[in-house]
Amino acid sequence: MDSEITRKRREKLAEQLGDNESAIVFAKPEISLEKFSQDSNFLYFTGINEPELIYVVAKVWGKLNEVLFIERGNPERVVWEGVKLSIDEAKDISGIQQIRYKDEFYPFLSGICSQLTRIYSNLGYPMLCKPPSYPLYMLQPIQKKCPYIEIKDLNDMITPLRLVKDEWEIQQLQRAIDITGLGIRDILHTAKAGMMEYELEATLFYRMQVNGLQQWGFAPIIAAGVNAATLHYEKNNCQIQAGDLVLMDVGASCNGYSADITRCFPIDQKFSSRQTEIYNIVLDVNKKIIELIKPGIEMSVLNNNTVEWLAEGMLSIGLINSREEVRKYYMHSVSHFLGLETHDVGGREAVLVPGNVITVEPGIYIPEEKLGVRIEDDVLVTDNGHQVLSAGIPKEISDIESIRQEALQK
Repeated sequence: MDSEITRKRREKLAEQLGDNESAIVFAKPEISLEKFSQDSNFLYFTGINEPELIYVVAKVWGKLNEVLFIERGNPERVVWEGVKLSIDEAKDISGIQQIRYKDEFYPFLSGICSQLTRIYSNLGYPMLCKPPSYPLYMLQPIQKKCPYIEIKDLNDMITPLRLVKDEWEIQQLQRAIDITGLGIRDILHTAKAGMMEYELEATLFYRMQVNGLQQWGFAPIIAAGVNAATLHYEKNNCQIQAGDLVLMDVGASCNGYSADITRCFPIDQKFSSRQTEIYNIVLDVNKKIIELIKPGIEMSVLNNNTVEWLAEGMLSIGLINSREEVRKYYMHSVSHFLGLETHDVGGREAVLVPGNVITVEPGIYIPEEKLGVRIEDDVLVTDNGHQVLSAGIPKEISDIESIRQEALQK
């Protein structure tokens, strides 16, 4: 990422600060022997994918000051942990010119706290039954010694910034989506009855890795038969039986930006008549909702229309007897924002503007029939309408059956 991109983002953040206010953004702490995944807000403002760092911007008496705190290298730990990020590297990646070491963080804060009235930080959502988040833990000394400083979550400030994707962000999302699509095609060409769900997961993960994407955007769902009727099924450890419909809700992550695609396919060569019936209802709603997407449309309109149209489809085949029963087989919302997080910042009552990227994912789940269907696409809101970023991933029954027949006749 070009440091000019993150510099402009930090400027927009600073513009929202009042006098004698500060924003402190923490990178995630490192967990030993686990693959590191950066805090989305820290990555957004710095472009640095390293643990244990802290970004501080403060506006005091009208003067802006920004500092990045990095870890101080320990020669004795290099053989165990590798070389730490250097001052020059931190400057080159982020564009931040004032770099200090993390052990100087509290002395630095001590020097400005007497002039601050409010601090914004990536606190997360505190839960009484769990320990405080890392940022909240790091800010506890301020809460105790400077109770006059109000500490607030950063979310309201960064949501308007992160909701509108720039060209570079859209490129990352498109690459994540395209490589996810390649993995889905691999599965369609290789899956057979008797395989385990995790074998299909491995096929997609291999495709991601050989294309340079090393992380999932979220825990993948590979659900066969009745498992597809569990919305957040994540075990992926069952054997796929002949006649099953397989649901894949998957997404690679590219530079922190997550794809989120759902496709369904028959483990046999063709959809059964019942699978076809349910699939066509969901596909029809998927297409109709996508056609509604344009600037000025409220997310709630997409959700309300989804419920209405799914109810019509269910009534037409006798799955339900009244519109009020639709929630028996459709339990979630049709859309969420997509970006640095799979469920990105932005509420269900938001009004769409150019640069938003959202999902469209209607579904019908019938556990008593061991059947679940969800079809999910990722859609960019453009100046005049929309662009389906996942358009290249097959979802028409004829296309899917053609691939399956070719695969099983080899």
